Amino acid sequence: MTFFFEVLIGGLLAGVMYSLVALGFVMIFKASGVFNFAQGALVLFAALTFVGFMEKGLPFWVAMAVTLAVMMGSAILIERFVLRPLVNQPPITLFMATIGLSFLLEGLGQGLWGSQVRALDIGIEDLPFDVLGMTFSKFDFFAAGCAALLVGALVLFFNKTRVGLALRAVADDHQAALAVGIPLQFVWAVVWAVAGLVALVAGLLWGSRLGVQFSLSLVALKALPVLILGGFTSIAGAIVGGLIIGASEKLAEVFIGPYFGGAIENWFPYMLALAFLLIRPQGLFGEKIIERV
Repeated sequence: MTFFFEVLIGGLLAGVMYSLVALGFVMIFKASGVFNFAQGALVLFAALTFVGFMEKGLPFWVAMAVTLAVMMGSAILIERFVLRPLVNQPPITLFMATIGLSFLLEGLGQGLWGSQVRALDIGIEDLPFDVLGMTFSKFDFFAAGCAALLVGALVLFFNKTRVGLALRAVADDHQAALAVGIPLQFVWAVVWAVAGLVALVAGLLWGSRLGVQFSLSLVALKALPVLILGGFTSIAGAIVGGLIIGASEKLAEVFIGPYFGGAIENWFPYMLALAFLLIRPQGLFGEKIIERV
């Protein structure tokens, strides 16, 4: 049982990191109905920009502040010049625009900072430590703590501030929000700016673990099962979905993987999501869509 709980808690810690990536998708989809395929490219662009500024000799916190300004500014420009002109277009048009945007960001980031693999050191060593006979990674706890703090801050922002309440109104009904004077385009710009902040945090944490390289943008694909389980419009769903995916993939790899020759951790979350689609396609926290004709 000690080994079981060690694997379970390790999976939950990894799941918090998956939730962090899924949050970027949820916020933008919740506010504008756009599935932002470029969220993974934003994560890569943020990590590349931060490492690039560090290599220029900027101190850690200065590089962090400058990268945050770049990410939030880039997100606002994306909303203004890419998505705003496509308002009221079919969803597939917006989705294809974000696909093109992902290639643009990946090419721009590697064009500015280079395409070689870089190590990213944020000052936290990945050292093991023991708790009640169980061994965990110090970095995993740090990353989970950072993700939890960011999620808590976002929950407070969306529930206690005027802009957050306006976002909730926009998410419920765009036309009704406009009718009561809520500036729709301003809210969308704020949401994209926050998505840039989330991408920066995710880029630093995942870049520290995997290295800053092209494959970092593929981390966003791991957020898809999280979204399917939790629902595309729920912040709480992104958190719960991430925990489920993180725990289930680790447990499956350790206890079921040997029967399949191992290495099932990469595809098991997608099989779980596929099975979940057959039972509850809207996700645990998603709302059922009823269309009347």
